[in-house]
Amino acid sequence: MAWDLIYWLICFCLDIALFASSLYQYVMLTDLEADYINPFELSSRINQLVVPEFIVHGVFCALFLLAQRWFMFLFTVPLTYYIVMLFVKQKHLIDVTEVFRVLNTEKKCRLVKLGVYFCLLAIIIIRLLISTIFVPWSGSEELDIRASFLEF
Repeated sequence: MAWDLIYWLICFCLDIALFASSLYQYVMLTDLEADYINPFELSSRINQLVVPEFIVHGVFCALFLLAQRWFMFLFTVPLTYYIVMLFVKQKHLIDVTEVFRVLNTEKKCRLVKLGVYFCLLAIIIIRLLISTIFVPWSGSEELDIRASFLEF
């Protein structure tokens, strides 16, 4: 039962890292729009974060698959598909010469990612609280039924 708590703590840390990365990228794009940063600096800062973010998201999705958390896995699959398609088409990096042309698209993409990661964060916090509260005192079958009913 302690493994469930450790699993949700790992998911919480991964989701916070993905949320922070997407928020940082969105803020940087907003700074470019307000002319606080130049395009070369923006592209170098964001491009160094893109591939590690993709890897962490892939691990995050695979973690849900291996733990058989089907709702969470199916919730992350569309974003994973989008990330894989960007990587296959080699459109995952921001080009310095085209950054102003794709600025609004990139900002919308980061906002969608922020929304997905925020929803995942809310679900993970709920599951973390459930595993923290119900699991240590699960001496009776009643608490186990409620805990498994609320499992996503």
